[in-house]
Amino acid sequence: MKFNSNAGKFAAARSVACFTLSLVLWLMPLTAHAVSWISVGPDGGDARSFAVDPTDHNHIYLGTVYGWLYESHDGGSSWARLAQPGGHDNQVIDNIVVDPSNPQHLILGTWVVDYTDGAIFSSNDGGRTWSQSAQMLGQSIRSLAISPSNPKIVIAGALSGVFRSADGGVTWERISPLASAEIHEVESLAIDPRDPNVIYAGTWHLPWKTVDGGAHWFNIKHGIIDDSDVFSIILDPVTPDVVYLSACSGIYKSLDAGNEFVKVQGIPSAARRTRVLMQDPKHLNIVFAGTTEGLWRTSDAGSKWMTTTSTDVIVNDVYVDPTEPDHVLLATDHSGVLASTDGGFTFHGSNRGFTQRQITAYVSDFRNPARVYVGVVNDKQAGGVFASENGGLSWTQRSIGLEGRDVFSLGQAPDGTILAGTNHGIARWSDAGWVPSSQIREAAARGRQLTSTTGLVTYDGPVYAIQVDENLVYAATHDGVLLSRTAGTTWQWLSGTRGTDWRFISVSNGIIALGGAHDLRISTDGGSTLRTVPWPTELTQLTCLTLDNRGQLWVGGREGLYYSINRGLTWRTVPNFPVSNISSLFFDDVNSRILITQGSRGRMVYAVGTDGVKTFWWDTGWHLRMARTVGDHLIGATLYDGMVVQPRMVASPSKPLSQK
Repeated sequence: MKFNSNAGKFAAARSVACFTLSLVLWLMPLTAHAVSWISVGPDGGDARSFAVDPTDHNHIYLGTVYGWLYESHDGGSSWARLAQPGGHDNQVIDNIVVDPSNPQHLILGTWVVDYTDGAIFSSNDGGRTWSQSAQMLGQSIRSLAISPSNPKIVIAGALSGVFRSADGGVTWERISPLASAEIHEVESLAIDPRDPNVIYAGTWHLPWKTVDGGAHWFNIKHGIIDDSDVFSIILDPVTPDVVYLSACSGIYKSLDAGNEFVKVQGIPSAARRTRVLMQDPKHLNIVFAGTTEGLWRTSDAGSKWMTTTSTDVIVNDVYVDPTEPDHVLLATDHSGVLASTDGGFTFHGSNRGFTQRQITAYVSDFRNPARVYVGVVNDKQAGGVFASENGGLSWTQRSIGLEGRDVFSLGQAPDGTILAGTNHGIARWSDAGWVPSSQIREAAARGRQLTSTTGLVTYDGPVYAIQVDENLVYAATHDGVLLSRTAGTTWQWLSGTRGTDWRFISVSNGIIALGGAHDLRISTDGGSTLRTVPWPTELTQLTCLTLDNRGQLWVGGREGLYYSINRGLTWRTVPNFPVSNISSLFFDDVNSRILITQGSRGRMVYAVGTDGVKTFWWDTGWHLRMARTVGDHLIGATLYDGMVVQPRMVASPSKPLSQK
């Protein structure tokens, strides 16, 4: 996006913003890896599981959806990345155990989304380094438990059955029948604190129990609705014959070690997918139920329940401080970690240092480049748009009115208003929050701001890209290109673009380039006419495009980077640029260069001069989705870890590609 007419007007603001950002970044501490860029949020996202150091109740571990293990040394007030066992970002860490006899010994189990895969990892140095169990390679681990009476005994529940280790996780053996038609998809486990041979296993089809270490198993379904997925099992630590069990059909309680269950009343059916149960270790009558529709609490051992969070909170795990039980943490989808200091009655966000956001959109304010906005997906009410006034060092959520929409694109209208392209149309920011395009049009009509509604449209589908050229705003959508001459208050279809799924758009001085997965068109007259452009013969699919200030067209795909000096009539490659699988292109007008990132978890940012010759690169240390400029620095959007900023100490020493 380029505003030639405003360049002088905002020069002073740009200079001040750049100086301020540079000063702040110079003072920021570097992370453990000197070459890595600094993670700056926005905080929050998906959190999955907790574990606590038995010798320090303020030392808490946190498992995530994308394979990272975090830790906190202040009771969950702040978090820091500890390790990514296995180095893969598609592993869900749902289970972590800490050896009570040796808190430096950790064991965690992982599973992979959409695959019957996973692993068990062990650490003997507090999580800094990890080794993988060869015997459990490929096992999708859904539950993990360590014996309270003998910490050498660890039980793992996998999609294929139940496994046991008698040496603290070094070796494993299957203890469920190999050919069992029932004991598989083991989602939950509990071990009797009096006898490690007494094991409870909850499957995707009812609970099971063994009293002889797995030699024999029997079903304990009496009183439970048939075909119930068992998500969580807990035993009263003082009276282990008291068993709580949560399933898709509700919460159940047994007073006789599982021989007979009675369904707990008081939680409505809408919230009965209870993912986790947790007992207050000091007040055993207090039990928490983390459900897909909020947290529930009982103070009388299950006779009566009350909800203490909003119903849009999805609770994955609950931590109750064993020393200060009024301190309660929730691991949630979308909202990250929530903390309570009053026994679980009220909660607030506690995500400083923890970010698992999927950034999909970015825009910098043309009046003040240090003011930036990012859009996220998959975080519902906890996501939307986040704004920063200092180049990404701190963030404020701005999502009122989006109603949980995913944000695919962001742009800034000529009057300075921020526009958001979502999975359900375009929204325009106002002091009262976001206003969907349908409401914008209706408000304009009521105010007699429109002399005619001919050709004006309301669109409720996906909007993948927003670009501005002078006083015109363009939006690439699933069903054509939208054009606004009124700073995004009203829209009409750009002629000749209907019926095509446009994913990419770039505009500059009346030139428009449009791209879909298998379609590339260009206009040199502001969209009055469009010409189909044959892309490079080597390219099988278009993944990104941009125009530079010379009017040159740049495109990227799996096969590499290409550019055209004659608007697609012929194509060139960049000399000595052997980079493939291009995921994003951005024209940096200040430095007259193209910023390039790669797919397949690429960590590099490449810069190619608009002359197609000058090529540099930076290793960010993160898996990137895109890179942009903020003042005299770079900022990157990661695949799953929010935004990262180039540290001041490595801002200058970019390297020629030949030195990579």
